[in-house]
Amino acid sequence: MRKVIAAINMTLDGISDHAAIIPDDDLHQHYAGLLDNAGVILYGRTICLLMQFWQTLLKKPSGKKSMDDFALAIDKIPKIVFSQTMENTEWDSAKLATKEIEKEVLELKQQSGKDILIGSRSLIIQLINLNLIDEFQICIHPMAEGKGLPLFDKIIDRKTFKLLKTKIFDSGAIVLHYEPTRQLTTIR
Repeated sequence: MRKVIAAINMTLDGISDHAAIIPDDDLHQHYAGLLDNAGVILYGRTICLLMQFWQTLLKKPSGKKSMDDFALAIDKIPKIVFSQTMENTEWDSAKLATKEIEKEVLELKQQSGKDILIGSRSLIIQLINLNLIDEFQICIHPMAEGKGLPLFDKIIDRKTFKLLKTKIFDSGAIVLHYEPTRQLTTIR
């Protein structure tokens, strides 16, 4: 059975905004490796459009190895995009989801192959509420953004996690690997 891994960046103040962080070579290499070891990544519309930036580096490489390697990794991994407004992903390796997220993820989990990545805040929230995430890889950046969308808003019930491992970058960013533990219901 394939694992569902939520991999996302966040600031110290809990804001999840890919445009707010300042990635470096180590971070690009980390995520390129993660993509190389996954079978598919699931996106929402907003992140799909944002990540299309990397297609420009395929046509005109930056000359910076870590960025160019990440562009290749993000381009080749199959993507499933959940959107009710998009008609075309504008990406050869991406297709629009044809099922609701719960059904799509449950079917993907039953297939053999490499793990399933979730790279979209909105999908992470939906899947955490459905108890379908097997591992979280949260990269916390040493900065406070002060504005934006918090990663863990709209969580229905309290969730607890067990720390599996950490990875620290020279920049001070840290990736925390967690797995969900028992589910606790909040008394209202």
